[in-house]
Amino acid sequence: MDRSQHAMATSLPAFDHAFSTPRASQVGLAASMIGLGILGLIYGDVALVWQHLPIEHLPGEKLIAYVFALIELAGGIGLLIKPLAKTASTLLFVFLLVWAVLLKLPAVVVVPLMEATWLGLGEITVILAGMWVLFAHYAGDHGSGWQGWLCGQRGTRAARVLFAVSLPMIGLSHFFYSEQTVALVPAWLPYPLGWAYLTGACSILACVAVLSGVLSRLASLLEAMMLWIITLLVWAPAILSHPGDRTAWTAFTISAAIACGAWVVADSYRAPSPGA
Repeated sequence: MDRSQHAMATSLPAFDHAFSTPRASQVGLAASMIGLGILGLIYGDVALVWQHLPIEHLPGEKLIAYVFALIELAGGIGLLIKPLAKTASTLLFVFLLVWAVLLKLPAVVVVPLMEATWLGLGEITVILAGMWVLFAHYAGDHGSGWQGWLCGQRGTRAARVLFAVSLPMIGLSHFFYSEQTVALVPAWLPYPLGWAYLTGACSILACVAVLSGVLSRLASLLEAMMLWIITLLVWAPAILSHPGDRTAWTAFTISAAIACGAWVVADSYRAPSPGA
C-alpha cells in the first residue's frame, strides 16, 4: 500500500461516525440544493445556468426544468431528515452523476483543449464528490460487488479522488481566464491578478495534497474555506447591490454548493466527536 492509500485508509474509521448526525457541511450542501430547487421553481428553468440542456426551446422544456427543480428541492430537504437521508443522498448522487456524465463530459471530449469545458465539469464534480461521500456513508459497505466500489469506505476513497482531480480543472481556469477572474476580485483588494493566480494555485496544491495523502484533511478544509470566502466576497455583495438579480442569486447558490461539496469531503476525514 502506497503512502496516499495508507493515509486514506487510516482515516476511514473516523468516516463511520463523521455523519452519524448531520454536520454543518451536510446542512450547507442540503441548503444549496434546496436553493437551486427554489430558483428552478421560481423561474421555470434549470437553475444551474452553466449546465446547458439540449431540450432548450423544445416542447416540455419547462416541465423537465420543474422536475429537476423538484429533485433538487426534495433531495435537499431529505438530507436534513435522518430517516430520509439515505434515499435523498442516493437521489442527488445519481442526479449529479447524470449531469456530469451526460451533459458536461461530452463537451470535454469534443473540445478537450478548451479549459472552459473542464471548468464546467470540475465545478459539478466537486459537488458530486461531496454528495458521493454522503451517499457512501448512508449506503454502508456492500462487500466486493460493484456496489462495494461506490459505497462505504471504498466509495469514500473514490469520492476523495474525484474531488482531488476536479480541483485543477477549477484552478487552471484562474490562469487561462485571468482577465475574467480579475474582474471578480473585489476592488478593495490590492494586486487582483496576484489573488487570481494565488487562488488557482491553491486549488492545484490541494489536489496534490489529497492525492499524495500529505495533510489531506487540512488541504480539503482550506480549499473549502477558500471557496466559501470567494463565494462571500464575490457574490454576496452582488446580491446586496441587486437583490432582484436572478443571476447573482444563482451564482451565489452554485458557488456555495461547490464550497459545501469540498466541505463535506473535508469532513469525511474528521474524527468522531465525543459521544458520537
